[in-house]
Amino acid sequence: MRRLLTVLAAGVPLAAAVYLPAAYAEPRTSASTPVGCVAASVKAPAGTRVESVTAVRQEGGTVHGGGLLGGTVTGVPAYCEVTVTVTHPGDGDHARIQTWLPVTGWNGRLQALGGAAFSAGDNGTGLAAAVKNGYAATTTDAGVGDVLDVGWALNSQGQVNTALLENFASRSQHEAAVVGKEVVDAVYGRAASYSYFTGCSTGGRQGYMEAQRYPDDYDGILADAPAVNWDRYVLATLWPQVVMHNEKTYVSGCVLDAFTTAAVKACDTLDGARDGLVNDASRCDFDPRRLIGTKVLCEGKELTVTAADAAVVHKIWDGPRTASGRKLWAGVPVGADLKGLAGTAADADGNLKGAPFPVPAHWTASWVKKDPSFDVSTLTYGEFTELFRQAVAGYGDIMDTDDPDLSAFRASGGKLLTWQGQADQYIPPQGTVDYRRRVVRETGSARKVDDFYRLFLAPNTDHCGLDGQDGKTAGLAALTAWVEHGKAPRTLPATLVNAEGRQLQRDLCAYPEVSRYRGHGDPSLASSFRCVLPSRR
Repeated sequence: MRRLLTVLAAGVPLAAAVYLPAAYAEPRTSASTPVGCVAASVKAPAGTRVESVTAVRQEGGTVHGGGLLGGTVTGVPAYCEVTVTVTHPGDGDHARIQTWLPVTGWNGRLQALGGAAFSAGDNGTGLAAAVKNGYAATTTDAGVGDVLDVGWALNSQGQVNTALLENFASRSQHEAAVVGKEVVDAVYGRAASYSYFTGCSTGGRQGYMEAQRYPDDYDGILADAPAVNWDRYVLATLWPQVVMHNEKTYVSGCVLDAFTTAAVKACDTLDGARDGLVNDASRCDFDPRRLIGTKVLCEGKELTVTAADAAVVHKIWDGPRTASGRKLWAGVPVGADLKGLAGTAADADGNLKGAPFPVPAHWTASWVKKDPSFDVSTLTYGEFTELFRQAVAGYGDIMDTDDPDLSAFRASGGKLLTWQGQADQYIPPQGTVDYRRRVVRETGSARKVDDFYRLFLAPNTDHCGLDGQDGKTAGLAALTAWVEHGKAPRTLPATLVNAEGRQLQRDLCAYPEVSRYRGHGDPSLASSFRCVLPSRR
């Protein structure tokens, strides 16, 4: 996702999100003898027909990622690239499943990789990183396109292509699990000792889908910033544009940043220390009206924050509501970059206009309205509420992956690990928190849920940010230790970056606990904090 946002900042209209695991468990070599690279026979997963199987030995070195996201991984060892193309008879689709297998040094594990935005799978960089760390790795394109390619949404009659949508939503990921395991067995002559799924955003949604619908596919799932509650969260991310259009107030990026900076400063000490981090964004009650009249320097011009600006920001933080005031979904968390969803652009006369984020814009136009030319920036409050209802009714069952019944996954011995940034500007973390709470209610107790599913929230961290330039955590290492050695992560060591750009060491706390300053010690060190239950407001 960080690579995607970097391109977005450069002026290319992109979407969320890509997952680049930054830290892996140490490989344990179990295949030192070079393996052959042949196109082995593959049994078709249920409901599919295998169209082709190819195998090519790649010498490794530097691998360049494909598509809009690009990216580069260096130092990749030689690997066998097996490509299996399957179709669902009668659907006319062609889903390509790629499995990369280290020629030597395989660690005995399989890692599957999820997708980004409207791409169902990895573009090559995640596969290369996994191989570099000793994993056999697999991914699928589900027969759809690149991250912002939505040309597959509708068929020639202007109707939703339900076969490809089902591929993207769920069935292709399961088929990749089946095929990836078969390929590993065929090439190495034995099954993987452990199988893992990793993904963020779209990939995070896919991970939750696997736990809910195919609980036996993986031993462990690392599903970060998950796009569960798809139709609710995607439509909710249009809300900032709807607000600006209806209030006839387009707030400049500099002024939006001023609101964020002021909120972070006001809520900084919630954890007991002034460290440039908002420890629990959901508890920050900063009133944007406090900035009315403040002067903001923006591209050489001095702007004055108005009451209208503050009203817009309040509505964006609060989140979408119906005309009667009924809450539809969470808003952008306080402390997150408001420019991500409340983006603007100047017209020919220099006046600001809305610039909707591409993911909700494409989903709403192509799938909900079935009209790719539909301009979402012109929605009234009433039209937005109706589209929200249509989206949930029309696609909730296939896309939302928010079923709290994880009993089958629990019974299979699977482990689900999730972290999400509390300053996630694209997927409200409160949606993930709400899902976790519903799992607790469904399962019976938080203690039972902690046995197989743990959630960690990262202060001052944006969408999929820990695996990018602004911090890191060893999520996969923690997951493998949990799966293979029974060591459930009580905390998740992480490097965070505060509002001043300084790196801080923190132990992310397992939800619902939050980090609290001990009252002494260097605030940049994790040892100066402890995990506690949040105090009541």
